[in-house]
Amino acid sequence: MHALVGENGAGKSTLMKILYGMQKPDEGTIAVDGDKVTFSSPADAIVRGIGMVHQHFMLADNLTVLENVVLGSEKLYGIGGGARRKIKEISDRYGLGVRPDALVEDLGVADRQRVEILKVLYRGARILILDEPTAVLVPQEVDALFANLRELKSEGLSVIFISHKLGEVLSVADEITVIRRGTTVGTAVPAETTPRQLAEMMVGSELPTPETAESTVTDKPVIGVAGLTVYSSGAVSLGESSAGLLMDEVNRAEVKKVLDDVTFTIHAGEVMGIAGVEGNGQTELIDALIGTKNADSGTIAFLGEDITPWPTRRRRESGVGYIPEDRHRQGLLLEAPLWENRILGHVTETPNAKGFWLNPKGAQEDTRRIVEQYDVRTPGIDVTAASLSGGNQQKLIVGREMSHNPKFLIAAHPTRGVDVGAQAQIWDRIREARREGLAVLLISADLDELIGLSDTLRVIYDGRLVADADPATITPEELGSAMTGAASGHLEHVEDGDVEGAEAAPEDEAR
Repeated sequence: MHALVGENGAGKSTLMKILYGMQKPDEGTIAVDGDKVTFSSPADAIVRGIGMVHQHFMLADNLTVLENVVLGSEKLYGIGGGARRKIKEISDRYGLGVRPDALVEDLGVADRQRVEILKVLYRGARILILDEPTAVLVPQEVDALFANLRELKSEGLSVIFISHKLGEVLSVADEITVIRRGTTVGTAVPAETTPRQLAEMMVGSELPTPETAESTVTDKPVIGVAGLTVYSSGAVSLGESSAGLLMDEVNRAEVKKVLDDVTFTIHAGEVMGIAGVEGNGQTELIDALIGTKNADSGTIAFLGEDITPWPTRRRRESGVGYIPEDRHRQGLLLEAPLWENRILGHVTETPNAKGFWLNPKGAQEDTRRIVEQYDVRTPGIDVTAASLSGGNQQKLIVGREMSHNPKFLIAAHPTRGVDVGAQAQIWDRIREARREGLAVLLISADLDELIGLSDTLRVIYDGRLVADADPATITPEELGSAMTGAASGHLEHVEDGDVEGAEAAPEDEAR
């Protein structure tokens, strides 16, 4: 188990792409089992027993899990019963919980990652390259993954493990290589190294902490959600209600609630964290708040005004910022230059527009400011977003959203895939804006980040807010247990929360 660490843009992903045959080296050699090899494509690497799980998944959304797994490997176990049995065997053995007939576009980030891991194992890989594999997992899931990796190692497999979570690296690796700006700067043995020492080797600074010392919470409600309910796709519309759709009791029984009577208030200067395993309603909550999905019942108030029927554009222009959970699928146009990506979501706002016209010059100048202020490592603003490392893409998105001084920020995994230096920068920006009155909804798989940044912390399970946690006393392990449905002494069970600044949903009034 060999860990590879380094700051964003250090060359980790590039090196792994070379080992996987996606990119050719200009110099140097690669040896597998003592034999020098040259890879012209990933197919060559797969033949030599190398498999890679990418930081950004390589899946076809319009295909099922089974179809994605067998794609390109139809000769191994066929495309029917044999493939299905093999997938089930691997899934059961390593506790992946993969459903072969599920459509990938319906899966959450964590489930997509499990499909990627299964796909690699299905092809018989003996050398596994894992790029940020724990970014979306709760502590218990991380422990389970590491147990699986140790089992693979005991069977003779080799694992190259890339992560920005230095504590995890030290707990699972046999040896660590640190690279900076494309060059190996040192190696370390976990038993003789601390997270702080690793951080200093990576970026020349101490390990940052997300902890917030002072409270800036005011009594001014910014966002108020009351009785918000969203049903799974496939619901049948039978009439009108104050929130959009109304379904009879028969349809309510047949269609699953993916978001169930959610109520909360976030005040100016407050960060409210939502802790939950992927797929428990976080995505639907974000979609309802940003306006990309209509709620089936309930209301959303922003600064005292009912915005439930508002389209996304009006919400954005009124001061709702959005850092999406998946920067590739929701946050960037990968083949567009950086300055065009700076415009996304803010087309009508200064400096991107002059009256009814786009203002490319203004957008370009402000992109240069974001690049400098947020330390986005790039040769220029005209290169495509795809040419940046994942962490630098994330810094561009955060800079874009914070540049318009939002009043309410939806931050979904804001530091996913970024190094410790960039992580500290993003945390500082959120804390600074919070002091100035920003209200933040924080959704993150990094439980230390959730606990450290949040003023209030709530647990979502099966579409409901089921418990409150005190960030001052809760531990990541206790929070992780609560996310999976287990009870904890530091959690307060909640029934129906009170909400300020939003009218109660019709169902609440009736109750």
